[in-house]
Amino acid sequence: MDTPVRDYSLLDRLIDQFDTGLRTVFGRPVVTERPDPAADIEDTELTEQERDLSARLMRINHAGEVAAQGLYQGQALTARLPEVRDKMERAALEENDHLAWCENRVEELGSHTSYLNPLWYLGSVTIGALAGLAGDKWSLGFVAETEHQVVRHLDDHLGRISSADKKSRAILEQMKIDEGRHATTALSAGGAPLPTPIQGLMKLTSKVMTTLAYRI
Repeated sequence: MDTPVRDYSLLDRLIDQFDTGLRTVFGRPVVTERPDPAADIEDTELTEQERDLSARLMRINHAGEVAAQGLYQGQALTARLPEVRDKMERAALEENDHLAWCENRVEELGSHTSYLNPLWYLGSVTIGALAGLAGDKWSLGFVAETEHQVVRHLDDHLGRISSADKKSRAILEQMKIDEGRHATTALSAGGAPLPTPIQGLMKLTSKVMTTLAYRI
């Protein structure tokens, strides 16, 4: 006998989003079965400058994952088609892996995550929900463009982090693979390329976030 599938109401989804937000910003998010890429890598000796740079860049990446979680949750809330919502929720779960990996690494480096994480999350939930309301093709296109920009940030960080910091580099390399896959999935599901002015606005917003997260 087949198990009946529950049809979640808007209120159900709002409660779930609230729980996810609390876990993302203040607790430990639900992750997948995948292991931390840095778990089996021995930590190497870094200079004070190398450690400080790694900590700041990993804090940026953690803040980016907080924002990504908000983005996906907001889009899942307003996505019209169930299959699109499912893709958003699976991607959000994989972003939770990144969130946990980055937080662990920041703590290992003796630093802290961004104090502005609640702001990043709330702002991204709003943006994601608005993208979802605009239509699934634009919502998916927004995901694809976001992930493309994240991949470029990861490439930049991989070029700046010391080659001796193998743990941080392993995390960033796996994140890069995942983000590229998320972008491809979004486009193959029907995502539309965003207008150039929107892409530019996204880059500007990202610049503000990364600058603040680097320092705070």
